Amino acid sequence: MKHLAESFWNFRGSFKVAKVFDVGTHMSLVRKADGQFTLIDSYAVSGDEREALMSLTNNGLAIDTIINVHPFHTLHCTAAHEIAPHARLYGTQRHREQAPELPWERDVMEDPATQERFDDLDFSVPAGLDLVTADDSVHASSVLVRHRPSGIVHVDDTLMVLAAPGMLGHILPQSRLRFHPMLAKALQQRSRAADDFAAWAQALAREWASTRIVCAAHSAVRQLEPGGWHAELTHALSAIRKTLDHHRAQHG
Repeated sequence: MKHLAESFWNFRGSFKVAKVFDVGTHMSLVRKADGQFTLIDSYAVSGDEREALMSLTNNGLAIDTIINVHPFHTLHCTAAHEIAPHARLYGTQRHREQAPELPWERDVMEDPATQERFDDLDFSVPAGLDLVTADDSVHASSVLVRHRPSGIVHVDDTLMVLAAPGMLGHILPQSRLRFHPMLAKALQQRSRAADDFAAWAQALAREWASTRIVCAAHSAVRQLEPGGWHAELTHALSAIRKTLDHHRAQHG
């Protein structure tokens, strides 16, 4: 458990592909002004981290909301619900479809009206991308979350950080922020989708410019220098210029 700000904690977890390659996953916890807590995403914490979470939240009783923001991160939703079964449980439409047995709120997280209910959180959904594509391996889009009091961004897949595993991660430098490598397959098959995505990224670079920490799902927590969010997001957009140009050439 990483205590990143006065009211923000991030839990780093294990997620193995083909039971061999551990690409990691994460979950964040924020304390609200009223003293209650919100979980962002779901992970089956265990051992010392579970004890720390339960101690911090009065055995889970102080967690009143759980929000799941990546439509393809569904495996641990039940585990998070069991930590705080009384909490309001939000997800995307795909969460509702993948785990219909859970007591989901009717409103989904990709809906701006739902997002407006959270006073201490900002949300952003990439324009020009399909949130869910027909190919289940394409995880380029998600609902990005920014904790307003701390300026910390919690993001699953859409923005990534390449970091060496294990102890090497403390020695070798992280990469700058970059967009998901499957982004080309998530771009909507229509004209101006590439332009809409570029405009969204540019606006996000400006609007969340004070961000100093990024919690990325499958890699690392990235500490940014002042101005780093704007600079790295702008660089990430520049790095996919050929992808966007190719889409424009195909779709106009």
